[in-house]
Amino acid sequence: MKKNEEKPWNQQGQWIKLGIASALYLLFTLWMRNAWLLVGLPVIVDIFLTKQIPWGAWKESKNPSVRKTMEWIDDILFALIGVYLINLFVLQMYQIPSSSLEKSLLVGDYLVVSKLSYGPRVPNTPLSFPLVQNTLPLINTRSYVEWPRWEYKRVAGLGQVKRNDIVVFNFPAGDTIAFKQQNPDYYTLVQQYGKEYIRMNKDLFGEVMYRPVDKRENYVKRCIGMPGDSLQVCNNQVYINGTPGENPQGMQYNYYVETDGSLLTEEHFRLLGVSKDDRLLANPNVLPFLGFPDQTTHVYRLPLTQKALRIVEKLPVVKKIVIEPDAFGGPTYPLDYPTGWTRDNYGPIWIPRKGESVALTEQNLSLYHRCIRNYENNTLEVTDGKIYINGKEETSYTFRYDYYFMMGDNRHNSADSRSWGFVPEDHIVGKPVLVWLSLDKDHGLLSGGIRWNRMFRTVDAL
Repeated sequence: MKKNEEKPWNQQGQWIKLGIASALYLLFTLWMRNAWLLVGLPVIVDIFLTKQIPWGAWKESKNPSVRKTMEWIDDILFALIGVYLINLFVLQMYQIPSSSLEKSLLVGDYLVVSKLSYGPRVPNTPLSFPLVQNTLPLINTRSYVEWPRWEYKRVAGLGQVKRNDIVVFNFPAGDTIAFKQQNPDYYTLVQQYGKEYIRMNKDLFGEVMYRPVDKRENYVKRCIGMPGDSLQVCNNQVYINGTPGENPQGMQYNYYVETDGSLLTEEHFRLLGVSKDDRLLANPNVLPFLGFPDQTTHVYRLPLTQKALRIVEKLPVVKKIVIEPDAFGGPTYPLDYPTGWTRDNYGPIWIPRKGESVALTEQNLSLYHRCIRNYENNTLEVTDGKIYINGKEETSYTFRYDYYFMMGDNRHNSADSRSWGFVPEDHIVGKPVLVWLSLDKDHGLLSGGIRWNRMFRTVDAL
């Protein structure tokens, strides 16, 4: 038998492998709904059957060092491609960086985020460095190539976003950033300093740059408002279409707690579930505004759940408790229109739904111009009191996307839709389904630093 001749059973085995690989690839193509992927079929045929391209020529090398090196490279590339595809279309790891969802999800929780829950998106920037969101570490440059850029498309998933789901999404106001100051967002910085000041002070703010949707920072919040809802917050209670919304079990607010001069102990803080970062003494300058007498000392500003509040009320050392007023909440969306809304008394606001229209009044334009211009990519101009969309005068607008209203469970310590507006459907990343690791930075690893009771528990169970 000639050296390059394969035995019949080997050829049969290659046909079987080719059939399996081709079937899986065709299923993937159908799932992606992209006929251009069919150009990959000849490559699969060549790998398993025709072998016109010497994919494994390195295996014939007489140099063992070359074979060993190429074997390592082959394995690493295969692993990277596999992890990249899983990260894009199936699962993504995510860490909770801030306290905005406490006590539902805690700082230090490491999550498995399912992209299949709502259907994975085809990436806007297909040529990017695997497992890096937008910036390569150390060298601080983009981790992606601007071209090609694909339009939004979401393939079939297991379900859709539901009210009160905890959702991971790309930060909508992260479309434009000042690289050195990304918190607060660019639009808040513009409101504070003006565009020209930001662009002329690059040493302070850094380069002003645009980011594609899938390369904006990942945020995680709870979906409170659905497309088509009318939402309002009255004295910290959310109302949906005029009906009180369901409050998360671990929802908390900030309270000012005055003691009799005693300091709260470590035991007190653990009982209340208050982390070291949140154990703050109040600024003395705000105490008279809150109704505390002059010369008052030992007033704490603490985030408390309703359960923790009941405990505080029974502590013998506590004299007075005042909820943080909404005047301390900062600016609300929209930033460029005086609605009079506050963090704790917000709206009513209608959440856009795909296919529905809204009349373009002065207030509506302030609420929805980001949807029209930034998210749905129209030109928008106002000239002599008339509104022009894509060069045509309009008195109403019909939305192409569904939008959502996201809020944190830690209601007084969460920058959310009350601050920066709606989340478009094309920004939805996935649903956290599992906490696989939970670390408490207030304690060492061997002294309570691992929250064993949270590990490998579903997010719904928590």
